[in-house]
Amino acid sequence: MNILISDKLSPEGVEILKQVKEFKVDVNTGLKPDELKKIISKYHALVVRSGTKVTKEIIDEAKNLKVIGRAGVGLDNVDLASATAKGIMVMNAPGGNTISTAEHTFSMVLALMRNIPQAHASMQKGEWKRSAFMGKEVYGKTLGVIGLGRIGTEVAKRALSFGMKIIAFDPFLSKDKVDQLEIESVTLDDLFSRADIITVHVPLTDDTRHMISEKQFSMVKKGVRIVNCARGGIVDETALVSAIEKEIVAGAAFDVFESEPFDSSNVLLKSDKIIFTPHLGASTKEAQVNVSIEIAECVRDALLDKGIKNAANFPSLEPEAMKILMPWVNLGERLGLFLGQLIDSSIKEIILSYSGFFTPNDIAPISMSLVNGLLKPILQDTVNFVNAISIAKGRGIKITEQRLSEESDFANLVSLEVKTAQGIRSIAGTLFADKEPRIVKLDNMYLEAVPKGFMLLTSNVDKPGIIGSLGTLLGKRGVNIACMAFGRTTPGGQAVSIINIDSRVSEEILAEIRSVKDINSVKLLKL
Repeated sequence: MNILISDKLSPEGVEILKQVKEFKVDVNTGLKPDELKKIISKYHALVVRSGTKVTKEIIDEAKNLKVIGRAGVGLDNVDLASATAKGIMVMNAPGGNTISTAEHTFSMVLALMRNIPQAHASMQKGEWKRSAFMGKEVYGKTLGVIGLGRIGTEVAKRALSFGMKIIAFDPFLSKDKVDQLEIESVTLDDLFSRADIITVHVPLTDDTRHMISEKQFSMVKKGVRIVNCARGGIVDETALVSAIEKEIVAGAAFDVFESEPFDSSNVLLKSDKIIFTPHLGASTKEAQVNVSIEIAECVRDALLDKGIKNAANFPSLEPEAMKILMPWVNLGERLGLFLGQLIDSSIKEIILSYSGFFTPNDIAPISMSLVNGLLKPILQDTVNFVNAISIAKGRGIKITEQRLSEESDFANLVSLEVKTAQGIRSIAGTLFADKEPRIVKLDNMYLEAVPKGFMLLTSNVDKPGIIGSLGTLLGKRGVNIACMAFGRTTPGGQAVSIINIDSRVSEEILAEIRSVKDINSVKLLKL
């Protein structure tokens, strides 16, 4: 089997692949897209970092490609949908740079508190201004950690050793797990109001983009400091500079930016209270070696049929079983994605229920897809089919699988129930004609909805005219409705509407929908 390494990979990773006698390994870096398209058809595996853009055009030419390995976490440079459609497994290496990024984050915290970069720059000018760079100790300060995954947890551990108090917001972390780490779990608003230093460790999504902006800066403790070594865009850079100018924020440290590479037009340069590094979180020799080894081992094992690890788009299934179960696996992921976008508090337990033809072997990949979908809206690329259940359990979330022997309203049914700090949410689905996915129950309401594309979920009182009002409003705003589904508890009681629409709608339109009489809430979902 032919393997192409198109970005620089540490020698340790390359050697792992070269040691396999069945492999012929070519290292050819710096290829232009057209050059890669011309040669990709002869390769069975492609290993990249962030430099190679694996587009649909390249994937279309990949006649023999079985595996794409990304030495790192993010998969922004890989067209995952095109790879999946062609049956190409996409793998990443999410664990290799954890310590590197955590150490860099805490280095930024210390440098920020003690004005180290500014003092260094002053001394390079021949100055000796001790009083100008009076700092603050981290001991006894409250560190607010947004996102307590692998990296956030490692940052918290280091902060604890410095005598800091840790408060954290992470809706997918159970209270038991937080207690084990000697960390206080708080709401996001509480974190903003109490923290002396705030550090973010979440992916960049529609929900996390500008999650720290003008509104949040109006809530923070005066003199707070902000650290972002996660993803550019989580902190609104313009709002941050304004908050510093108003002396609300004492300073900030950034390793990532809304626009990269960083240039002289960046608004952050307006303040001398912000320190920068050029996206160095994973830039240690150890991290580069670790991700190279991790992805090389993943690609090797997948090609030799020795197991699948860190696959972003593929469960481990035998070919015959795959043909039968893949529609159910896809249904499971969509049910999870739907419910995951409705969860806004810490998860305590996940209950997965099956009724119908399912055997224990059938259940395993569907369970992976359900939990993967549930966690995906928050954890993004760091969670996949293979590691979803492990990540959930590692966060102290109890997972229960059960086969129901009693008859249900459907021949075969998959159900997902999530117990959170705020209550219980549930969803159930089945396949029509053994291939068409349908949501058939949401919480305690029966309905029939197509889990696909952009969807509007409204909660309302069951009264005449609401459906007409929604249709009229969306029509006036040029929003095309593909299909609608409705469910209710009792006539005149609580009801839900699920509306499939052809495109994303603006916050302005959502606000209009919320203003319709007897509509309690509306949520835009994307599957």
